[in-house]
Amino acid sequence: MKILYHHRTASKDGQAVHIEELIAALREQGHEVRVVAPAPAASEGAAMGGRVGWVHRLRQHLPKAVYELMELAYTLVAYRRLMQAAREFKPDVIYERCNLFLLSGLMVKKRLGLPLLLEINSPLTDERLRFGGLGLPRLARWSETTVWRGADVVLPVTQVLADAAAAAGVPAERLVVIPNGINVAHFAHAPTPADAKARLGAGWSEALVLGFTGFVREWNGVDRVLHWMASPAAPATARLLVVGDGPARADLQALAARLGLGERVHFTGVVPREEVPACVAAFDIALQPAVNPYASPLKLFEYLALGKAIVAPQMPNILEILRHDHNALLFDPADPEAFASALTALAGDAELRLRLQHQARATIFDLGLTWQANARRVAALGQALVLGQPLRSALAASAVPTAQ
Repeated sequence: MKILYHHRTASKDGQAVHIEELIAALREQGHEVRVVAPAPAASEGAAMGGRVGWVHRLRQHLPKAVYELMELAYTLVAYRRLMQAAREFKPDVIYERCNLFLLSGLMVKKRLGLPLLLEINSPLTDERLRFGGLGLPRLARWSETTVWRGADVVLPVTQVLADAAAAAGVPAERLVVIPNGINVAHFAHAPTPADAKARLGAGWSEALVLGFTGFVREWNGVDRVLHWMASPAAPATARLLVVGDGPARADLQALAARLGLGERVHFTGVVPREEVPACVAAFDIALQPAVNPYASPLKLFEYLALGKAIVAPQMPNILEILRHDHNALLFDPADPEAFASALTALAGDAELRLRLQHQARATIFDLGLTWQANARRVAALGQALVLGQPLRSALAASAVPTAQ
């Protein structure tokens, strides 16, 4: 197929991983993909964690309503770029990563009659209202739901998001859940846990390593790990490795110092993507202390791919991938003691950790949680739209299971 891929993401973070990996998988499978984006250089070859500074400065200093009108105005810029690309490239379908106030993919679909596949990673209006607010909430809601309803197929990353889209008026037959995935080849040459620990220096080889990857925010719950490590329930060999950086790092380091944890806590800072597997390989227990209720966390798939014993909250979106006491130890997020209890149980039971590790690795293949499988799903759906076939029949005929 010829796929016109459109997004408005300029930051180099988990969003960029999703974009780059899916495009690469589609191309590896023989599809032609042309990308239309605001700043390709920001998502190709830049360091992980990088952001477009001038955009964030504008957002910080301008009134919310003014910034949001600028976002909406960008739709016209993107529309012209998409129209030009469509006329030159002559795609079979448009694939767009949904963003707030971004209507250009839908406009090109209506102008040229091209099928539109829309990827949804979060309920952006609700998210922006909760984190920082919106100056034009009604316009934001209208723009979001208009694109959701106008797409030919909507691809939320969790069933929780699919339910939100259905409540907004998207017909069930146009909703197909495609979770995030993993590039298995990227993790195939990770070192053994023993070698990975040895690379961390003195004291780590004998440690029980608890690990967390990603952008560290206050709500991530890493502080609860530190409090547990300072409690009598934690073995003296327990250490915490945080692979990443973020606004909560300074506070967490200060807390670790106050609790007397010293060298038992280590932050790597921002790590190049190719080095992440070597860091995660050192984990004995992989941590997902908290999660947005609609998210499909990339770190979770990294943990699964490397066969780690996972601790995660028992929430609907997590239950789409994990099963308690099968491929993870899940805890009740409403119980303030449950997370620490789960850590204590795993820390004290090597046999349980080994069992969970084995099932974690198998989950990737049992559910098809790879970017290659996701690319096959996308291609099957695109071909069904072009040929006028039922979406789920096309997936079944292509032997590509959904993750619902």
